[in-house]
Amino acid sequence: MIKVGVIGAGSWGTALAIQLNAVGQDVTVWSIIEEEVKFLTEKREHIEKLPGVKIDEKIKFTTNLEETIKDKDMLVLAVPSVFTRSTAKNMAPHVRYGQLIVSVAKGIEEATLMTLEEVIREEIPNAEVAVLCGPSHAEEVSRSLPTAVVAGSRKKKVAEFVQSAFMDENFRVYTSPDVLGMELGSSLKNVIALAAGMADGLGYGDNTKAALITRGIAEITRLAVAMGAKPETLQGLTGIGDLIVTCASVHSRNRKAGYLMGQGKTMKEATEEVKMVVEGVYSAKAAALLAEKYNVSMPIVEAVNRVLFEDLPAKEAVRELMIRDKRIEHSDLNFEE
Repeated sequence: MIKVGVIGAGSWGTALAIQLNAVGQDVTVWSIIEEEVKFLTEKREHIEKLPGVKIDEKIKFTTNLEETIKDKDMLVLAVPSVFTRSTAKNMAPHVRYGQLIVSVAKGIEEATLMTLEEVIREEIPNAEVAVLCGPSHAEEVSRSLPTAVVAGSRKKKVAEFVQSAFMDENFRVYTSPDVLGMELGSSLKNVIALAAGMADGLGYGDNTKAALITRGIAEITRLAVAMGAKPETLQGLTGIGDLIVTCASVHSRNRKAGYLMGQGKTMKEATEEVKMVVEGVYSAKAAALLAEKYNVSMPIVEAVNRVLFEDLPAKEAVRELMIRDKRIEHSDLNFEE
């Protein structure tokens, strides 16, 4: 048994706390919201975000950040990506040298274009940082439905420690050294999921979604490789796997927000109706800026940005994607003369 502090009591933080408890770990969960801690402690259920899922009495909830961090073998940072830097800054005074922090949010910081692992390393340079990514909706993990994810770290022993901490018969964990590829795949898929949701909202079919998924992973891979990631990573759980589940699932907040925009709602109206942080909205601008920085063509990402921030109707965005110049699918394949 190891002692784990989970920083963030949203749906994902709570689901991972439930999983860690199921493995047999000693789990404490922190939230900045006093009412949330009181409610979760008393009701033992996240009624709004994970209805029907009971939380074991052994899982502790607190608003005391120092208490959540002190003497823990592993910290799981599960706040939304837009709050990663500010939360890491508040954690820093309490983190001991070499203490392990596992980042489980998905996003790229818009102002700096840094991955979340890089943000945490910058704010808490004395910590050991790993990531956990993959196709894993909180609604299913919290109910112990079979799931496979990847633990990523620059160091093999760190990745294997995270793997052992989380893994059981319902939650299979692989390891990878390609942290950059994992984070890019897991973040940028949210932008493609917005496009897939828009297509659903417009009433388009499976053909459209299949095109968005496959061309979407092509865009993500081009950028990731240009930035130094490995193409194999984008063909795995944290690339195509994460993209499929986020584009297709009823649990996906990014797909839902896109669906509402496809039906004619504005980005603001759609995100307010979803009632949770829609990570793809924040990652979309960062993805476009990275594409420009690395001179990579990302037409789907560009189209999503125009819908989000320039009021381009979703239907017109799809039309513009379809009428682009003729292309070969794989530029490194050659025809016979």
